Amino acid sequence: MATVSYSQNIMDDEYEKFIRRMNPPRVVIDNESCKNATIIQAYISSDGGWFMDVFNVTNQEGNKITDEAMLDYIMKSLGPDSCFASSMRRSVGVTAGMDHTSIELIGSDRPGLLSEVSAVLTNLKCNVVNAEVWTHNTRAAAIMQVTDEEHGGAITDPERLSTMKQLLCNVLRGSNKLRDAKTIVSDGVSHTERRLHQLMFADRDYERTTGEGLDDKDRPNVNVVNWQDKDYSVVTIKCKDRPKLLFDTICTLTDMQYVVFHGNVDAEGPQAHQEYCIRHVDGSPVKSDAERQRVIQCLEAAIERRVSEGLKLELCTTDRVGLLSDVTRIFRENSLTVTRAEVTTRAGKALNIFYVRDSSGYPVDAKIIESVRQTIGQTILRVKGNIEELNPVPQESPTRFLFGGLFKSRSFCNFGLVRSYS
Repeated sequence: MATVSYSQNIMDDEYEKFIRRMNPPRVVIDNESCKNATIIQAYISSDGGWFMDVFNVTNQEGNKITDEAMLDYIMKSLGPDSCFASSMRRSVGVTAGMDHTSIELIGSDRPGLLSEVSAVLTNLKCNVVNAEVWTHNTRAAAIMQVTDEEHGGAITDPERLSTMKQLLCNVLRGSNKLRDAKTIVSDGVSHTERRLHQLMFADRDYERTTGEGLDDKDRPNVNVVNWQDKDYSVVTIKCKDRPKLLFDTICTLTDMQYVVFHGNVDAEGPQAHQEYCIRHVDGSPVKSDAERQRVIQCLEAAIERRVSEGLKLELCTTDRVGLLSDVTRIFRENSLTVTRAEVTTRAGKALNIFYVRDSSGYPVDAKIIESVRQTIGQTILRVKGNIEELNPVPQESPTRFLFGGLFKSRSFCNFGLVRSYS
């Protein structure tokens, strides 16, 4: 059976390559028609039929994309010269890479977790060169790329890798015996953010109990209804706009085995409105209320995972073995917990971003942040944003740090074509 499945995948890929050669995609980039955004039009063929996707995009500063290298990259990535990504619908897309070892982690979140994980890796003579850490609904997921301290390459010794997996699993599990913890070690690479979504989705982080997650006023407004006389389900999402929101939404629908046939996104202003006509890969719309609730919960979770709660800190310094362990230990010792992290190494420089909160749930204390900066280096660690704007300061508590270190456009619905699911 495995041989048949493998052969079928090859046949499917060859067919898609043939269709692509016969009907190559066409991309048009327009920087003239819109005064505040770059318009990207992609004409794509599917089974001989043509579809046109139109995106109004800006860079991270909110301006048009004028960098020629970036425009050329977009054109090559989407146009006829782009590389054919085989079997992406069937797998994560892991490719071999011998310059680092990739570690995938999923387990119970708690204050100081990143510090403990980093300490284990440092003790094992591993250097963290890249990492991304997400936390959501009492769970934490991370993908780390590490190298050997001695030779700077991937770690290949089976006994050492086995020890690493065992120690990291123990740290991730902590005192929570009810939820599982997993550690996967490989010498491959994958799309980090896509893989983090898949890890947390498989871990069922979308299942919440009363009182968990964002406040109701901050929670995304997600609705799923069936289109009258059509075999579509219509998903509408209203939430605060942010970078990569569209990526998070579409990846989740894809990982849930839904196909998006039509979509409409409006992100002018602070709020984003998304609307999609979807079907399951078997061709059916949403069939039951239980399925509808699951789609809503999973999309809410996908949007919330990347919401950066806490104060943003940026660290820039010369990279060295144990740097991440030392920095996160200082955070933990000052009752700060990391809610999200991005660790990058470029040309020997560590470029790290941390979002931190007070471990006991209180607003971040400006004096503590200043003390942390003095310990690490004020020119090395910089504060992004205003501490006072994060949260109103509650009444002081004498036990505040006692335990902190331990632990618009018109909608399909507006046309009257959609009825509520029942």
